[in-house]
Amino acid sequence: MSKPKAKAAQTHQTGIYKSDSVRDVAESLGIANLSETVASSLASDVEYRIHQVIEEASRFMRHARRTTITTSDIDQALRVLNIEPLYGHNPHNPPVFRRALPFPNAANVGPVYFVEDEEIDFDRVLREEKITLPKGVSWTAHWLAVEGVQPLIPENPPAIPKDVDQEITKSPPQANGAFPLTPPSESRSTVKKQQQQQQQLVKQVLSRELQLYYTRLTASLLPPTADSTKRTAALASLRNDAGLQALLPYLIRWVGEGVVTALKEGAQTEADGRSLEVLLDVVSAILENNTLFIEPYLHQLLPAILSTLLHSTLPPSHTTHLRTSAAQTLSRLLTQHSTTYPSLSPRIMKTLLVALISADKSKGTREGAIRGLVGIGKEAVRKGLVEGGGVKVVGSECTPGETGPLVDSVMTALNVLHPASDMPESLDATDDGDTVTIAQLQDVLGNFFAEKLHGDKGWALGILGSIKQQS
Repeated sequence: MSKPKAKAAQTHQTGIYKSDSVRDVAESLGIANLSETVASSLASDVEYRIHQVIEEASRFMRHARRTTITTSDIDQALRVLNIEPLYGHNPHNPPVFRRALPFPNAANVGPVYFVEDEEIDFDRVLREEKITLPKGVSWTAHWLAVEGVQPLIPENPPAIPKDVDQEITKSPPQANGAFPLTPPSESRSTVKKQQQQQQQLVKQVLSRELQLYYTRLTASLLPPTADSTKRTAALASLRNDAGLQALLPYLIRWVGEGVVTALKEGAQTEADGRSLEVLLDVVSAILENNTLFIEPYLHQLLPAILSTLLHSTLPPSHTTHLRTSAAQTLSRLLTQHSTTYPSLSPRIMKTLLVALISADKSKGTREGAIRGLVGIGKEAVRKGLVEGGGVKVVGSECTPGETGPLVDSVMTALNVLHPASDMPESLDATDDGDTVTIAQLQDVLGNFFAEKLHGDKGWALGILGSIKQQS
């Protein structure tokens, strides 16, 4: 019997990617003595991954109806395989690989390819025109406006001259496209020139449709020509319609001029009272429209509201309603914009406090100031009437037993500090505790309004407790 033949030694079959390449990479990473088995396994896995990428790239090549794989095909294949693509390779200018000559000392080494470096002729480069590289993209900050004034810097648009700007915002165009006449003191040529400038500038802002809308809106609002249906529709349009931003300065200017006209010197008529009510409704509708950006025009809205609120004489049948409506509008304005402008509320408070405690103010002005404080809130009432001494000033000017809008406004303000009792109980002057309460009321509110609270013990104690809690 013949002896069995010995099995041939098993050898690791290697493909294109050699295990020596894996070992070189491992040594560059500080991994020494990598076994042949691990190196062969890694080499096989790398070769499999390369085949996988080439197969995916060939699909993109075939879909593009090309016969040569480009670097963009490789990048797309890597993205499909959820692998980070290679950067720095341009598909429109692919590198040209050249095959190196065989090495005499290394006959077993396979073919080697390399990218040939381009030879640069320095003489030609020096003769060519130098191209200046553009400045890279960068970000910078600049002031668009400082305290409402636009700085004169290159980043900001050129400012319109002050005289032209005042004439532009003075009045909107009429229905026929004409503009209000300039005062007669100026020459005819100057008037014509200013009208041409106004017409040219305003037409860029107001379209023909907005001019017609403005004319019909203002005609539908003010009495006596307007009826209630048209007025209601016009106010609803101001509350809800978008696209009225271009008309906003003209509407605010129209409201201001209407308030000045209605509050002219002399006794106000019933028509003036109705006009003021409509103008306050217009301001409230503008504030309710969320599509309007009114912050740049707050300084023009406040005079109209405060003038109606603090005017000394208003039509008797409209006095309470006008002052209450103006106070509510002022409260809405402060609620919406006091966060953006922290100094707005203190300035309004100071104006109302001056109107309340100044010695030369009328009862109507004091009533408006009190209703304005009520509209702002409880803290404003406490600071203005109690800490500022406004309730004592009003009480000193009232006669015993007097009633009227001013006294009613103070009682309303005290009701804001603490609501009145549902079942009032009178203070007893013979009781020691009630005597102390009466003395505290007289010290805080004065004799006139302390007497008004004698009939409601719970109300009086609530007001004193609210004042002590806040102080």
